[in-house]
Amino acid sequence: MRNALGLMLASVLAAVVIAGGWYFYSSRADQGAPKTTAARAADPLPTSAKLAAKDDVETTAAIAAKPTAVAAAPAPAPAPAVVAPVQQTTTCTNPNALGVSRVVEIDTTGGPGFGFEQFKQFDFLADKEVVLTFDDSPWPHNTPAVLKALADECTKGLFFSVGKHATWHPEILRQVLAQGHTVGTHTWSHLNLNGKKMTEQQAKDEIEKGFSAVKWALGTNPSPFFRFPQLQQNPALVSYLGSRNLGIFSTDIDSFDFRKENTPDKIVSNVMTKLDKLGKGIVLMHDFQKRTGEALPTLLARLKAGGYKIVQIKAKTTFDSLPEYDEAVLKELKVPAPSATNARPVSSVVQTVSQR
Repeated sequence: MRNALGLMLASVLAAVVIAGGWYFYSSRADQGAPKTTAARAADPLPTSAKLAAKDDVETTAAIAAKPTAVAAAPAPAPAPAVVAPVQQTTTCTNPNALGVSRVVEIDTTGGPGFGFEQFKQFDFLADKEVVLTFDDSPWPHNTPAVLKALADECTKGLFFSVGKHATWHPEILRQVLAQGHTVGTHTWSHLNLNGKKMTEQQAKDEIEKGFSAVKWALGTNPSPFFRFPQLQQNPALVSYLGSRNLGIFSTDIDSFDFRKENTPDKIVSNVMTKLDKLGKGIVLMHDFQKRTGEALPTLLARLKAGGYKIVQIKAKTTFDSLPEYDEAVLKELKVPAPSATNARPVSSVVQTVSQR
């Protein structure tokens, strides 16, 4: 009897010990395990936090507004969406060259306009920044002279080519592109598109045929940049260029290098006088003119001495010409349309297998 009672008491005691141990283990496990709760939408960022997050992305493209402070260091102001910074990869062997201070990429969607003479919206240049632009290329002797002056200072420009000139001297225009410059267009034959006898269709033909000619000369699509001859535009054509997503360039500073009375020294004086007054700007010149190539080395030296910096313009995308105008250019040149077998690039047809 005593044995049975002792055995029963021992069993009860063992059960109590086991239960107590289990309870202790379970409570510790619950305390250590991660708790899950229903997900909650994040609180909206305050305005200042949104700006700080936006300013964390470095940008050098714009900038009329002064940068605002974020944390302990000042951050650059955000650029307009139409202009974005691009890394400059060109190397220069001239340690004292003017060079290129920054490269900006332009989104031409909708046809933005640049140059305060006619457009006021996009002020993307900082103080002491200059864009060098050249009209009417390519031309023998004169364009190469401009290219040499730019190459000597390891700097870049934006060229607006006339379509006819491109078909006459494609090898020169290819040099422009090969040296890293940007190539846009300046119509097919440099007609005043705002002339009284110019119909809207004729003006569109001048624009589109010019792009097709430059494309043919380059062997690739040009940049979607356009400048009106004589800066003569009208609302209908500006709207049309917008529908074709073409960026329009006017100017801030006209060198007047096309005037016969202006010597190279006078051209330099024209540019620097206006530039010192404005502090920055898009400069209009013509590589078609001999005196421009003669003036450019001195002008670049004056820019460097004055602390000015060159900004290179590039496009986010290239321009797709219209097939009917591509065909019109081939007919103009009396070039047969390429067959399916002859539409290959030169590099796939002719290759160097041995060279000494």
